[in-house]
Amino acid sequence: MQIGKVVGTVVSTRKERELEGLKFLLVRGLDMENKPTSTLVVAVDAVGAGVGEVVLYASGSSARQTKVTKDRPVDATIMAIVDQIEVGGTLTYSKE
Repeated sequence: MQIGKVVGTVVSTRKERELEGLKFLLVRGLDMENKPTSTLVVAVDAVGAGVGEVVLYASGSSARQTKVTKDRPVDATIMAIVDQIEVGGTLTYSKE
């Protein structure tokens, strides 16, 4: 899994039938210091995330391992909303 921040939404009214009903979010990767990286992906939201939230997302075949994405043609899925990140005993991110 990777850490990222939801920076936007993607709306598609015409799509493959297997993608109907899925919510697409634009996620920018974060480094160990919670700074944005150049990584930008469109991910299916499996947990109800929103713009501005820090999330864990999986890509590749792991992205198809949730109930929402099973057997669907997706390459990235948001699987968790992050509450806190601690590195080396130091809290580097807190949702609140």
